[in-house]
Amino acid sequence: MNVLISNTFTASLARLTNQEQKAVKFTVFDLQVDPSRPSLRYHKLGSVRDPKFSSVRVSRDIRIIVHRDSESLLLCYVDHHDKAYEWAGRRKLETHPATGAAQFVEIAETVLQVVEPEVPYGTDFECEEPLLFAEVSDEELLAYGVPQDWIIEVRKVRSDDEALDVAAHLPEEASEALLKIATGEKPPIPARVAEDVDPFEHPDAKRRFRVVANEDELEQALDYPWEKWTIFLHPAQREIVEKDFSGPARVSGSAGTGKTIVALHRAVFLARKHEEARVLLTTFSETLANSLRIKLRRLISNEPKLAERLEVHAINEIGRRLYEAKFGKISLVTPEELTEVIREVSEREPEQGFAHRFLLSEWREVVDAWQLQTWEEYRDIRRLGRKTRLPEQHRTALWSVFEAVKRELRERELLTKAGMFNAVAESLRERRNPPFEFAVVDEAQDIDVPQLKFLAALGGDRPNSLFFAGDLGQRIFQQPFSWKSLGVEIRGRSQTLRTNYRTSHQIRMQTDRLLGPKVADVDGNVESRTGTVSVFNGPRPEICELESKEEERDLVGLWISDRLEEGISPHEIGVFARSTTELERAKEAVRQSGAEFNVLDESVETSPGKISISTMHLAKGLEFRAVAVMACDDEVIPLQDRIENVADDADLEEVYNTERHLLYVACTRARDRLLVTGIDPVSEFLDDLSLTPLAI
Repeated sequence: MNVLISNTFTASLARLTNQEQKAVKFTVFDLQVDPSRPSLRYHKLGSVRDPKFSSVRVSRDIRIIVHRDSESLLLCYVDHHDKAYEWAGRRKLETHPATGAAQFVEIAETVLQVVEPEVPYGTDFECEEPLLFAEVSDEELLAYGVPQDWIIEVRKVRSDDEALDVAAHLPEEASEALLKIATGEKPPIPARVAEDVDPFEHPDAKRRFRVVANEDELEQALDYPWEKWTIFLHPAQREIVEKDFSGPARVSGSAGTGKTIVALHRAVFLARKHEEARVLLTTFSETLANSLRIKLRRLISNEPKLAERLEVHAINEIGRRLYEAKFGKISLVTPEELTEVIREVSEREPEQGFAHRFLLSEWREVVDAWQLQTWEEYRDIRRLGRKTRLPEQHRTALWSVFEAVKRELRERELLTKAGMFNAVAESLRERRNPPFEFAVVDEAQDIDVPQLKFLAALGGDRPNSLFFAGDLGQRIFQQPFSWKSLGVEIRGRSQTLRTNYRTSHQIRMQTDRLLGPKVADVDGNVESRTGTVSVFNGPRPEICELESKEEERDLVGLWISDRLEEGISPHEIGVFARSTTELERAKEAVRQSGAEFNVLDESVETSPGKISISTMHLAKGLEFRAVAVMACDDEVIPLQDRIENVADDADLEEVYNTERHLLYVACTRARDRLLVTGIDPVSEFLDDLSLTPLAI
């Protein structure tokens, strides 16, 4: 007998206490080993629409809802007795008549009870809004996966809010299609699957049902929360993962649309398809690389040989490894050492009159990034991203400073990261066989010029060799630059994900105001944020302007206490501030709630039973059910120190862009609840985040 597990089961399991979960797991293992064991207490459910539903007793009050027939046993749901029975009473398991996918269908009349208001005779009233799905035929609705029983309810929808309410009760594929139609997009009709395909093997069914072949697979499914965005792919995501590209390709999408998961699956797909190939999965920081390693282990835990050809590294680390393998041990200059060298050189030539900060910026963004070796190269380079023009006499003076910096670094036997990547790139061009046949890059918006040079040398323009996943709206570390000028042309091979799985409709709609409808790169590639839909609803974000730090502390502390009383676990709550200077305000607020907390460092490891406190820069890759973003004061974000010390006109624009992106990243870590606070006068960004901030 096949044993299957549903995402509704693992989601309900995660809501039980640790002791209850342990008891459930013991019972589930018994079910998997021998579903017909006499000691298992099956109980037929009365008054349910699906006669194949049964309950299995776990303890005095905990019941597992299973769906049984002669060929399979499906674990559907687990909860306390009454809630478990209530869940089963509202659902039935069906094979959709048009798509052929197995799906749970809620009983419509138990969910929606529309009460028509009484209107006195002769009352004047405005015409009702038009029906939202009037132009979509019944056949199209069925093709999108809408259950037959729900066609009538879908036909009644007149507003976006009603569409969200109905979509929340539909299978994922139907929900996503309706929400896209509601935003003005007409999704393509999915291709029909062969009639002889098992309903549980249908691509849509694989998003919610999983066959567990043995105890190891069952243990993995129970130990890790059900993350459909990690284990299963949306059909649109799978198409990108498995597509052949003639050269470098990029997938984009706003926060929560599954770019990282596409990158993970792309790396695995390439390793499976090319049996001898080595695949590099990389990102811009060790913190995110570690997160990728964990997810990759979950994805291929039963394929150890595949893991031997799949390497996950932070991009700077793999650059160092390849350099040292070719040239020997390396001493990289630290940011502090570089600042010291530039200060010493400029003080020896005070007549030049350039500020230290400008020299450091010009060195990092132009001279070192592009590895300029001669005066002629510096004189002629297009200063991409730096709009202030430098007369030739100024460039002459600057080059004398930079030549001195180069000499000083050589004398100290220090190499810059850009120099390291340049040397690695040159060595790769001379090699017949690259160390990796394929490279997949996550958070690609934050890789810099030297890193992209290295990737270009690694992959060149070979088909499928380079695959990037990123979001220009989340670029918080790097100056924009031309990928095309470095030989990485993704035009025509760039696709956008538009289904958000992580962030509620309300949070996504409000945070998107920080960025605008479109974001473009230097090469003219435009990422549109319109047409993106979230697959679930939630409360509106709260944007609060306070009079004092004490008021902010009390408000955030009370908000956290309310979330804990709602049943949100401490480790599912995150509190962010712009920088370390404001972290003490976050600590005081959490102390006010009485909860324990953990201040995240570069390892970014959350702790069970503790609220996570972090700077916004460390928020990358994290997600929480509830997030409080504090200290959004004027002169804190955007940071006044950055504004006052801009090196040129372009830097000022760049400061505002990256500070907006930073706030966007912090806010979009929230799944269900978001609170943003600041002290009067608050950050100007809060006006964009909410047109009507709530004053306290």
